[in-house]
Amino acid sequence: MPSIDNSLLFAKKAAYEAGIVVMKYFQSSSYEIKDKSYDNPVTTADHEANQVIKDILLKNDSSYGWLSEETVDSKERLSSDYVWVVDPIDGTKEFIEGVPHFSISIALVHKGEPIIGVIYNPAKDELFSACKGGGSFLNEKPTICLKNNIDLTVVVSRSEVKRGMWDDYTDKFKKIKPIGSVAYKLGLIAAAKADVFVTLYPKNEWDICAGHCIVNQSGGILVDLLGNPIKYNQETTLISPGLISGSKNNVDSVLKIINT
Repeated sequence: MPSIDNSLLFAKKAAYEAGIVVMKYFQSSSYEIKDKSYDNPVTTADHEANQVIKDILLKNDSSYGWLSEETVDSKERLSSDYVWVVDPIDGTKEFIEGVPHFSISIALVHKGEPIIGVIYNPAKDELFSACKGGGSFLNEKPTICLKNNIDLTVVVSRSEVKRGMWDDYTDKFKKIKPIGSVAYKLGLIAAAKADVFVTLYPKNEWDICAGHCIVNQSGGILVDLLGNPIKYNQETTLISPGLISGSKNNVDSVLKIINT
């Protein structure tokens, strides 16, 4: 079994090195933008950060599987006990708009369970990290998610707010706060910066895997909108119908409202 502490150090190193690459392009016009699909852009920064992360992590141990938003998927990963799950820039639209709500997301999965999570927002120099059994941290300071609040602050997708998907819930919560990057929002939940994260859309494994580990280690949970647990390194990476994260009591409270 590989050393979890050693793997965490490499994940942090990869996140920091990718952050240097990403910030080279942030709020500049010196990069290319392409559309992978409708409303799903990718940039030069995404590709370069992906390569930096892959080089560092697989150089440490080339036997690990690899799943990244910016790498053509190989089903060989399905036979690996250990798999890196990566999003080199989660929140590419925010990155393009010059909004500092994007992050580098790196997780290590062991037999379907995230055992290492690193999320780095280089624009804010915020590093969220965790390993199984080791607690969660923001810039190396321990974090614990908020529990049992009555008046809830819910962080949601900027795009979902723009589409009006949260209009019916504005009087149900203390505050509905739109923020970019699913991974970054999960980091904020783990660091007690908000009560609950909800997305009403399906998400891919690379969007949430690192954040799932970090939230778990902060005392919270992440489940789908039906209350089901999430397993990783699956053949189909899209997780439906949506997701929710926070303390169990807060999650249960919000699920009752959403599913009414």
